[in-house]
Amino acid sequence: MPTPQSEAMTLHRVATFPRLRALAWDGDLLYASRGYSLLRARMNAPSIEWQHVARHSPPWWRNLSVSSRLAFRLFREGFHALAVLASGHMVAAVPGAILTLAPGESKFRVSHRVLRGTRPLHLAVTPDDHIFWGEYFDNPRRDEVHIYASTDRGESWHVAYTFPQGAIRHVHNIVYDEWADCLWVLTGDHGDECRILRVSRDFRRVEAVLAGNQQARAVALVPAAEGLYFSSDTPLESNHIYCLDRGGKLNDVASLSSSSIFGCRVAEGLFFSTMVEPSQVNPDSCVRLYGSRNSRDWQPLLQWKKDLWPMSLFQYGNALLPDGRNTSGLLALTTVAVEGADLETSLWRL
Repeated sequence: MPTPQSEAMTLHRVATFPRLRALAWDGDLLYASRGYSLLRARMNAPSIEWQHVARHSPPWWRNLSVSSRLAFRLFREGFHALAVLASGHMVAAVPGAILTLAPGESKFRVSHRVLRGTRPLHLAVTPDDHIFWGEYFDNPRRDEVHIYASTDRGESWHVAYTFPQGAIRHVHNIVYDEWADCLWVLTGDHGDECRILRVSRDFRRVEAVLAGNQQARAVALVPAAEGLYFSSDTPLESNHIYCLDRGGKLNDVASLSSSSIFGCRVAEGLFFSTMVEPSQVNPDSCVRLYGSRNSRDWQPLLQWKKDLWPMSLFQYGNALLPDGRNTSGLLALTTVAVEGADLETSLWRL
């Protein structure tokens, strides 16, 4: 069970939902998945009631592994990312495919087969409903890496940008920044492969803002009016939360106990979670949630101990934070591979 660790900011549990993964916010609507079914619930309603939205029909054998909690973890089943467009269309990432759902439909359609790796980690959407994702695969030979885009609400995809051979290992994330009206592309994993790039929406301008060290190896990035908050994701050095202000100054605002790949904003609060990825530098065996009410003073708020199942097969312990714009005032998170809360979504009020 999570253990509160701070008095300056407290989180009060509102509800818990087993076998549910929180995916994305659309205002006060939270979208989540159970297996290959997509659900949603309005968080500001008198009671939280999950409604079925749509379903994806994966290969038959994946329907078998969905029914077992450990097989679900072993084969990385279910939805991994979801983008809700202004038009009402939805685009999702599942193992091996990118899916599209038009308003009024109840079954996702495959619009792109993922041939390298299993799926992107995140999807980015701009105000004109253009969607972007970057290839995330092992890439030991450092082959070229593509960023894909769709300008027709996920119906078709084209290569918007290509990192040449030897440039990077893979793309960690792409994030739209409403204050600068640009995209931020995060890549890894070693040396100059670690980059935080400022990119114009048409990809005609690609500028490396931070690069060349493990502290520029990041997955989670949260834009704000005053700058960009991001957390480092490295097993080779200690990890931190940084603020890159709009003038280009980089500030180290907090230390983390381990690697971090998820971050989000809730009302006036900012949050980043850590995962259990033990190394000589980061030996922590607990997943932790860090938060700040003023973006300056950070503290650990919740923690979960990693369960006993081998992480190389059954996933690192983690607390997943959904994407999207959240106006509900509630924090949603999904814990994986932790004691007492495996594959569980919980809601918290600040």
